[in-house]
Amino acid sequence: MRAVGLAASLVLAAGCAASSSDAHGGRPSTHVVGGGGETSAGLVAASVGATAAAIARGGCTPEMASIDGRFCIDRYEASLVEVTPTGEEYAFSPFAIVRAHHHVRAISEPDVVPQGYISATQAERACNASGKRLCKAAEWLQACRGPENKRYGYAEEREVGRCNDNGKNPVVALFGFRYDASTMNQPELNQLEGTLAKTGDRAGCSNGYGVHDMVGNLHEWVADRNGTFYGGYYQDVASAGHGEGCGYKTTAHEARYHDYSTGFRCCADIVGADAVAAALPDGAAASDAKAPGAKAAGAKRLEGKRKPGKAGKGKAVAPRPSRGGGKRR
Repeated sequence: MRAVGLAASLVLAAGCAASSSDAHGGRPSTHVVGGGGETSAGLVAASVGATAAAIARGGCTPEMASIDGRFCIDRYEASLVEVTPTGEEYAFSPFAIVRAHHHVRAISEPDVVPQGYISATQAERACNASGKRLCKAAEWLQACRGPENKRYGYAEEREVGRCNDNGKNPVVALFGFRYDASTMNQPELNQLEGTLAKTGDRAGCSNGYGVHDMVGNLHEWVADRNGTFYGGYYQDVASAGHGEGCGYKTTAHEARYHDYSTGFRCCADIVGADAVAAALPDGAAASDAKAPGAKAAGAKRLEGKRKPGKAGKGKAVAPRPSRGGGKRR
């Protein structure tokens, strides 16, 4: 990570707010507002330190793949955990909209439902909270196309069904041809049969870098303040208006937009130990940090019951008029 990136993640962590129970089956977790979040900021600092320590050793953390030694990228589409000030981590519902008051961080694991319903803004914060960042467009494309620079990563031409790329349209199935901020953010959408798959479910949807599901399953946000996502999703990976496979690109929505099809994964820089140490909080040492994905000292991860029926409701951001490359209906 760049020093400035690590420092920024700690600043973002301090702004976690309010209390929430919807993401873990009604079990409340209280978040500290504003400058009172010493415990909360400490947890994120530990996560940042863990990632930084591993990267400082000249490589990527186990859940990330090295792209020609230039940068690291998550092997799987991101899922989320919600962190409480007491150190507990609850599985955040992948069918819930991520709100500003949710204190979440991104993780990358196989065989889990990845996070949809998330904006680029919230995705960036979730990456930062784990000591990472959203991928630059060029980075994402390189990782997707693989070391052999193939249009679909696994091959130059599409093999239907090799990735999760030929599913049903859940909006039409549930609401007919009524596309708006409400219908496109209902938690039931990605729970229908023939829609979203678990990470790594299609073993052949990978490439020589060892990254999975970059084509299909969920659109993936990249670092663009105007809002851009790549790769298509489970219903659409090739169209005249967007492109094909890794080059499937949507630019019609700003960074605060979200719907059932929007997901993400994180990247990180490979840097020297000196730069990492400079970015850590006073008194922290990279050598003391735990391995990535491990919980902070004293933290206890609780697998929350996922009850998305309540979590996914609420006012959503209305889609903007298309400026080109809008979602294919």
